[in-house]
Amino acid sequence: MADDRDRLILETRKLFQEQYLQDKANKYDSRDIERLWQDDTWVESYLTWRHNVVDDTLKMIDESFQWRKEFTVNDLNESSFAKWFFETGALFLHGYDKEGNKLFWFKVKLHIKDSKTQLEKKKCTAFWLERYAKREPGKLLTVVFDMAETGFINIDMDFVRFIINCFKDYYPKYLSKIVIFEMPWIMNAAFKIVKSWLGPEAVNMLKFTNKNDVQDYISAEYLPPHMGGTDPFKYSYPPLPDDDFQTPICDSGPIAGDDETESKEEIESENTDTVDSVHCDNQMHKPKKLTYLEEVSKTEEYDRMDSKIKYSKKALSVFRGPLLHISPAEELHFGSKESKEKKCLVVLTNVTKNTVAFKVKTTAPEKYRVKPSNSSCEPGSSLEIVVSLHGGCTASLQDRFLVVAAEMEQFSGTGASDLALFWKEVPRNKVMEHRLRCHVTETIKPTTLFTKEHLFNNGPAETSEDLHLKLRKLLDVNKRLQEQIERCVWFQQMLLALVSLQIAFCVYLFNSQKS
Repeated sequence: MADDRDRLILETRKLFQEQYLQDKANKYDSRDIERLWQDDTWVESYLTWRHNVVDDTLKMIDESFQWRKEFTVNDLNESSFAKWFFETGALFLHGYDKEGNKLFWFKVKLHIKDSKTQLEKKKCTAFWLERYAKREPGKLLTVVFDMAETGFINIDMDFVRFIINCFKDYYPKYLSKIVIFEMPWIMNAAFKIVKSWLGPEAVNMLKFTNKNDVQDYISAEYLPPHMGGTDPFKYSYPPLPDDDFQTPICDSGPIAGDDETESKEEIESENTDTVDSVHCDNQMHKPKKLTYLEEVSKTEEYDRMDSKIKYSKKALSVFRGPLLHISPAEELHFGSKESKEKKCLVVLTNVTKNTVAFKVKTTAPEKYRVKPSNSSCEPGSSLEIVVSLHGGCTASLQDRFLVVAAEMEQFSGTGASDLALFWKEVPRNKVMEHRLRCHVTETIKPTTLFTKEHLFNNGPAETSEDLHLKLRKLLDVNKRLQEQIERCVWFQQMLLALVSLQIAFCVYLFNSQKS
């Protein structure tokens, strides 16, 4: 499967070079072309969105690149727009849905259709999407159309279509779903048109909600009060709202928790035990016959072992930044309430010749304790940060962490007051940022049947490639069925039109004979 992926990526690049870049390179931004040659994930996102059909993928890349140059996407920044574009608060990123996807809010009541500013509003949307794509590459977004208190003057179908086209054609694989809150009844017909813009494969992404069911998709902590939520966030500018990262409690004090006496050395010991456990597991002989209670106990032990192995493997991943290497690279793994895994280690390695100051912030400071959260790392050294859940709190997919780092001058002090002064004076363009999200490992206790039949089953398991192949086949079948449905609908419409004409003709004949 990986070989097929690499082959398709190479074929796409080769054909794009031959068919689209010959004497036409000035149609595109050279930075996009360079990224196309270097970023396999970007090419793969276009291929996946077009079901690995190379010709369709090439057309999509061509259209996307022309749009990116026309809108100067690579050059858009905060200063590209008048201040009032951000002050209105019609568009912004804030919070997460229940699946951990970032929320892209469109406050429809604050949008006034105006042809004079339409292009700039579209560019502003592109700015937000590009800003997110650079910070969270490949991470899904949930679009929320908040239509509470909207009137006819706020409805702008051209702008809605632009937002949808952004995800369909310009930012493939970024759209998770579109949540529409309290859509006025007068817009029912209009949103039937929106469904046609989305296409049959994406139409299921539309979620029409009200106060009663919006929490099926977004928890109350990220919903404003008028939507039945408890989020105290109020949009204001400047600055642009980010992820609302805050410094967690316990900068230098003890890490709160049920087992405060457990040290970092004990966590390391657990990881060592994991390796030993794996080695012992490989030396196991044929399993003896176990009683029911022994089977369940053994299964729970295996679950804990699997969880530790997954964590130790995940910790090997490294984000290689210009100032710090950060491990794990993307996710902090916490257990569910039942598994009682409440601590994670983050390892920072200074790859510069100077001391690097760092801070760790989180979107849920009341839930986590981080030690240290504001300190420095000497040149060439590594430093361990312990992230701990406080008391009875549990991690959630919506929680995020932000590591902020900046290189200090050679003779700068590293005391608390020195660091506070340093962070006030350091230029924004000298600061490195890296985001980490939380992953919650659920513990699923197997049934007796599962225990007996699968606990010691050494047979081959289905790989992710097999599942991916089955999913592709299922999507292809679904696509064919959808095409058949569309043909049937077309025939029905034609039949209805013919019947209407026949009725009209009969009425005409009847009236003629009568007169």
